Formats: sequence, C-alpha cells, structure tokens
Amino acid sequence: MTTLSAISSTPGRSRTRFLRRALGAGAAFAIAGLVVAPLSPAPSAGAADAVGVTNTVGATSTVRAAGVAPPSEASAQAVICDIYCDARDPAQATGDRIPVSATIHGRTLRLHVSDADVMGWGSIEGGQAGDEVWLDRSFDGGRTWASGSRLGNTTIPSGSTGWRTQMYNVDDWANAGVGALRACGKAGDRPEIACTGWARNDRNAGSRSTAAATALMMLWDRNTGLFETNGWWTAANALTAVIDNARISGMGSYRYAIAETYNKNVNARDGQFRNEYLDDTGWWGLAWIAAYDLTGDSRYLNTARADADHMRAYWTSKCGGGVQWNTGIAYKNAITNELYIQLNAALHNRIPGDTTYLQRAQEGWNWFRASGMINSGNLINDGLNDSCVNNGQPTWTYNQGVVLGALAELHRATGDAALLTTARNLANASTSSTYLNPGGVLREVNEGDDCSSDGASFKGAYVRGLGKLNAALPDRPYSGYIDRQADAAYANNRDSLGMYGPHWAGPLVRPATGHGCQHGALDLLNAAQAS
Repeated sequence: MTTLSAISSTPGRSRTRFLRRALGAGAAFAIAGLVVAPLSPAPSAGAADAVGVTNTVGATSTVRAAGVAPPSEASAQAVICDIYCDARDPAQATGDRIPVSATIHGRTLRLHVSDADVMGWGSIEGGQAGDEVWLDRSFDGGRTWASGSRLGNTTIPSGSTGWRTQMYNVDDWANAGVGALRACGKAGDRPEIACTGWARNDRNAGSRSTAAATALMMLWDRNTGLFETNGWWTAANALTAVIDNARISGMGSYRYAIAETYNKNVNARDGQFRNEYLDDTGWWGLAWIAAYDLTGDSRYLNTARADADHMRAYWTSKCGGGVQWNTGIAYKNAITNELYIQLNAALHNRIPGDTTYLQRAQEGWNWFRASGMINSGNLINDGLNDSCVNNGQPTWTYNQGVVLGALAELHRATGDAALLTTARNLANASTSSTYLNPGGVLREVNEGDDCSSDGASFKGAYVRGLGKLNAALPDRPYSGYIDRQADAAYANNRDSLGMYGPHWAGPLVRPATGHGCQHGALDLLNAAQAS
C-alpha cells in the first residue's frame, strides 16, 4: 500500500485528490491550489535517440542520427513576414549578435541575431565542402519545431571552410507567435547533427521581467487560452504574472492574452471560472481582479464577484467557520481561506459602497488567525485535521505568501495598522527561515526538478504576496530579500532563451514541459522591479 509520506514527497494535486477520495478528508493534506498553437509532442534534447553535447553558453545541443527528428510544426515552416520577409540576405542585417554556439567534429555552429531586424541566421565554420547548416524555428520555447523544414538549409561550397544561411524571422508577430531560433548543422561525411541552444531577438525584453514575460508567453496556447499542459489553477497564476508585468513594466504587448483567455474559458467547467476546488476559484478570482485593474473592463470584476460568491457558498460551521477546500470535501485548509480573504477584500476596495465583501473578508481573517494553522514559529501549515487542530503538514511557500497579500488588501480596506504588524511578523518568519531559505535563497519544500507539478508554482505565489506587502509598507523592508532572490535566479537558473528552471539558487534544470517555473520566475522579477 502506498503511504501518505511517500506520495507527498513531491507536491502534486493529483496525489492529494487521489488520497482524499481513497482515504477521506482527514487522511491527506491539500495542495492548491506571444502565442503557441498546440503541437504534437516532440522528444526533448535528452530523448533516447539523442546524445547531449554542451555548447559555449552551457545549453545543450542535440546530436541525432541523420533523418531522426521530432514531429513537424507546420506554422514554423511557413514563410513569415515581419519587418522583412523570410530568406533575407544577412549582408543586409543591421546588427550581428551571437547568443549561442555549438561544436561538432571540429566545426563551430553559431546562431546570429539582428535584433533591429527581428531576424536570425546560422553559420558553420571550420568545416569543408558539403557540410550543412540550417535553422530550426519554434513557437513554443523549443518544445517542438519544424523538423522537416531546415530553414535556409545550405552547404559549404567547394573551396570554402564556412558558410551561412539566409535570415529568417524569429516571431510570427502578425499571428501573435513568440518565437525562438537555433542553428543546426552536420559534417558532410558524418551522420550526426548538432544544434545550438535556443535564443531570440531582444523584442519585448528590455528588462529582466519583460524578458521573462516574453519567454512565458511562448508557452501560452492560443487555442485553449491556457498555458502549456493546460493546467487550470496554474494558468490563473501565469496569467496574473503576465498582467502584473504589464502593469509594473509598462509593456503591454501581451495584453491580448487577457481577453483571449477569458473568452475561451468563461463557460468552461462551472462557468465564470468556478469549479469544485474552491482554491482554484480563488486563484481565478484574483486573476480577474488584476485584469480589471489593468483594463477597467467590468466583466472581469463581475466574474471575480461570481468567484467570491461561489466560495462563500462553502463557508461552513465545521471548525467554527472557514471555506472548505472542495465542494464535496469538508477539509479546511490555509490556501483556500487566504485566497478567500484576499479576494473579498480586493472586491470591497473596487466596489463603491460595498459592505458585504468587507464583512466576509474580516470574518475570514478573524477565523483564520484563531484557527491554529499559524504555528508557534509564525509559519503556516497546510490545514486542520478532523479534530480541527493544526495538522502539522508542510509549510508550503505559497501559504506563507498569499496571506501577506490578503492582509495588505484588508489593510487597504480598513486602515487597521494591526494587520500590517501581523503581516510583518509572518513575513519576517518566512524570509528568515533557514528551512525555507537554505543558503539565503527560497526553496520549496520537497522541491523537485519539474515545472509541471503544483509545487512548481508555489514560490511565485509566495513572492507575489510578499511583494504586495512590501509595496504597502513605507520602509519597503523586504526589497533586499526580493532582490537577492531575483539576482540568484537570474544568475543561476536561466537559459539562453530566458527560460527558468525550478531552482532559484541553481543548478539550472530545464524540464521538457510545464509553465510553473517560468511564471514563478516572472512573479519574482515583477516583485523585484516593483520594489
């Protein structure tokens, strides 16, 4: 029989839901909770038919037997026009930046980027006649690419030791395609193929945060309006990070994703972004609060109200109050109620004359602070057991952060200085915890090497809440902490495409799927820019 401790070693809602249905509510803990067309899955660089080699910037090149390639991506093969159309002569480039390179059998492959032209080309050097060089182009962060196209495929002519492709566009901007290029090639007399890491031009990458937002938008699926893997509550967090970036950085290039996400999903599940998991509903409610703040579109505020009302319907008398985790599960946990407090306070702050949502937010906080979920070290455990006492389950980072955003919002509503004092005490505990910050850099409890589990999104929610509190305090006491996290992630956890892995302190791991790590990094860089 699988034990709870074995299953819970890696955060994941699927594990929690399985356990709750199999063992009952008291036996498990709760874990809450520009454009890519969906494409056929492609083998990652570490697939069985590939051997990794390291290029000069530390990315992984792919060496494959000739003729072995991932499924095709038709949109990447089509002729694209941006400032210029594909297949432009590199002699006409206005710049030449080389972000990545690789070697194979003594040849050097380079990706060249002309930022002002929004184009790139590939070159091969140190070779001989018959050696090949071409480009791959991807619109999902290098997950898949046009395997059969070999954009600009060319060979070194007789009498030369090097050659180059024509220039090709990085983005398909007319169709909201946020792209990436890599240069690939092979010796003419050998079957192996090598590729540089993926990289792109500097469009929409004027700062750390906007570069991270651009990389995240490579993982946005224009057909579903969600993000890669189509996770539900994590998509709410990713969209919130994109919206926050537009507000904080002033770059509005990806605002279109707000309406597209809304239109494609407003009637999904229980409608108005409601479903049986009340924490999921809370995440979406806060996403639409952020959307309303940025756009002023009242339909987003109305949806946030519907979400808060849905959560309120599951405020029960068990354990003296609080919203239960799931419509059919009576478990009272931290994340659901933190989200409930923040969402209701935020609604009050945006609805003139409101008293209902303020009353709910205050009631929610009064219950939460007396519930016992805040432990003696001022860290917050996952929830309450069937006897309505702290269940001692892990102090996930997001439980430490969402409450800070909730208290900042509630203070805005009431002016009660005691709320900020309490928030400081909680933030001081989490930012100084060596358990949560080994070596001074935040690390999720049981942090794994993936970006698709629930836990991959937790740190982003933490630092987003901490940033909201920091902005509400005149002395900005957590700016140094936030900057330290951002500097560590930028230096140790970022690849040539601006994609981030799970470990802010490093080493860099870039899993084949998942958007949780990228939105978490964007949340962090947003908070650092705002601080």
